[in-house]
Amino acid sequence: MTHSFYDEGMLVTVMTTQPIDRTLDYKSPEGGCHLGAFVEVPLGPRKVLGVIWGKGTGDYEYSKIRTISRVFDVVPMRLELRDFLEKAAAYTLTPMPAMLRLATRAPRLTDPPSTQRVYRRANGEPTRMTEARARVLTFLNKSGDLTFTLKELTKHSDVTSSVVTGLVKQGIIAEENCPRDLPFQSMNLDLPCKKLTAEQFDAAEKLTAAVASGNYGTTLLRGVTGSGKTEVYLEAIATAMRLGRQALVLLPEIALTGEFLTRIERRFGAQPAEWHSGATMTERRRIWRMVGQGKAQLVVGARSALFLPYQNLGLIVVDEEHDTSYKQEDGVIYNARDMAVLRASQVRAHVVLASATPSLESWANVQNGKYTRLDLNARFGMATLPEIKTIDMRNEKLPANRWISQALQNKINARLNVREQVMLFLNRRGFAPITLCRACGFQIGCDQCDARMVEHRFSKSLMCHQCGDTKPMIEKCPSCETVGRMAPIGPGVERLGEEAAKLFPDAMVTVLSSDMYKTARALKEKIEEIASGGADIIIGTQLIAKGHNFPNLTLVGVIDADLGLQGSDLRAAERTFQLMRQVAGRAGRAKKTGSALIQTYQPEHPVIRAILAGEEEEFWRAEAFEREQAGVPPYGRMAGIILSGSNVTQVFEAANMLAKNIFALTRIDAKVFGPAPAPVARIRGRHRVRLLVKAGKGVALQSALVEWVSQVRLKGDARLSIDIDPQSFY
Repeated sequence: MTHSFYDEGMLVTVMTTQPIDRTLDYKSPEGGCHLGAFVEVPLGPRKVLGVIWGKGTGDYEYSKIRTISRVFDVVPMRLELRDFLEKAAAYTLTPMPAMLRLATRAPRLTDPPSTQRVYRRANGEPTRMTEARARVLTFLNKSGDLTFTLKELTKHSDVTSSVVTGLVKQGIIAEENCPRDLPFQSMNLDLPCKKLTAEQFDAAEKLTAAVASGNYGTTLLRGVTGSGKTEVYLEAIATAMRLGRQALVLLPEIALTGEFLTRIERRFGAQPAEWHSGATMTERRRIWRMVGQGKAQLVVGARSALFLPYQNLGLIVVDEEHDTSYKQEDGVIYNARDMAVLRASQVRAHVVLASATPSLESWANVQNGKYTRLDLNARFGMATLPEIKTIDMRNEKLPANRWISQALQNKINARLNVREQVMLFLNRRGFAPITLCRACGFQIGCDQCDARMVEHRFSKSLMCHQCGDTKPMIEKCPSCETVGRMAPIGPGVERLGEEAAKLFPDAMVTVLSSDMYKTARALKEKIEEIASGGADIIIGTQLIAKGHNFPNLTLVGVIDADLGLQGSDLRAAERTFQLMRQVAGRAGRAKKTGSALIQTYQPEHPVIRAILAGEEEEFWRAEAFEREQAGVPPYGRMAGIILSGSNVTQVFEAANMLAKNIFALTRIDAKVFGPAPAPVARIRGRHRVRLLVKAGKGVALQSALVEWVSQVRLKGDARLSIDIDPQSFY
């Protein structure tokens, strides 16, 4: 791509990452600058990061316009990325500086290049060959002239750093200094893939043809759990890379990356660039720079990987596309699945949305012809789909503070007796959701939020799941001051783990919850340990439902299937159906037959019946009919308006002002509901009020919202945010 060039002294307009609602004019520096260049500019007494956005407007006296401080030695922003940021900002009603911050989140992005020590094969053989030394040399011999950091070399060879340094001292391995931001190892596209079934082969052929066409398109790859969706879209990735284009795979959880990266390395002989919050600052800076230079062929990452500066993006895979974690709820509010489709359309790339239980939005886009669909209906190899049954809890006589029914206990014992793994699912973190005084009924709440504090026994603390605030466990009631009457009410996964340990004393019980592991690496290591047989009973939240492959797992027990059916969320039925099917799909993924037992007090509920029957299409058709009749997404449009502030009166005044002046919305036949206190009416000391806007499918909602909210002048620290296509209503 050719960038426009601005000679020294010419006026250019710069978009900064600062919260300013417009671009600013500057003079081009000595030596000039390109359109899209990353620059440092003076802003008041500070110097801030910005991007050359175009020719200056010239609406200010030239002599008073300041000069760009410096141009950074990084690849200029491509016009396609700029267009994507502008369209994403317009859709989500996000200020452009906030969008630009998403695209410049690499630490020390503008630092000059630094060096690091790397290692490569030299000559000769060691005086004494050991098994560890042999592994190092075998790896380096296969790698040719490639160099590796000490961390990479020890990891690939499974040795300690002392083994490498010993070989360096003997001159067997050369140690050199080189630029820190190294290109990523090239993917070996000639390695054989796994043998595909006829169904997989047909799907892979269609996907690779779509990628090879060089045209934009979106494919929904729906496959039952264990059907081999990953192997199919890996072939599409290989095609994109053969064409010299880059590929991006989005995963909903960092915990999924460990096993996935292993599969990538098996298929292509090298590790991809790994972009997420758990990556080090050095790794993130390297990835950002190498992606921009086209020296990272494949990126695996969280939703923010969408905003990297790809040089030639040809394929985006959104794995588990239905997952709610693709929606960012703070700061810039966006859905990564939808933004992936937008990004691909800008660069004529293909999108693969992969899921066993697609979102209704994607299902509807197939129905109306926007997306194509490929189905994988059989599990790979010898694996068969699990048998799913319910346990009617109305017939179970459970004692107080017990949640595992006798029927489920019997099935667990049968699996443990033949040395098979069991998974128990409960979508509640912590030990107990409520801590209550049995003397006066007082419930321990968060001081900063209108939320109950959850007991976390493993950390001996009470935690607010809204703001993260913690308190030590207490013996004396803060209200009536009675000692020894504080009691946990209801189960969380930690409490379920305690119960399982008592019921099955000879079993290894592991509780898997994201808040129990301090680092992403620790969580991934635990999952790998479980997969290799490091637990008999696995207890966890929805984290365990996502993409993990535990070969010896044959029984899944869902403890409280009714939990997700409560509340007024328009997606409650859809999410419960997806979650139950995903959890059940963890069982029987290898040669052994699996089964899933769902404990419920509502076995006749339509969602439960749909899960048992496996009539997925009937469920989607019924759910689609209800949504269409109600005129709600994906057959209508919605926007959430959230006003917040420390002064509840000011917040309600602003909300009422909006509710009384809705002419801009009535012009598009939109309806406004509220204002009302949000379900969680206070978070981190800020009071929250919500309004909900509902409109028809084809209306210009964003422009009407901008006109509507521009009427209100916020006082004090009050803030207003707009959530287009809200996924949650808390």
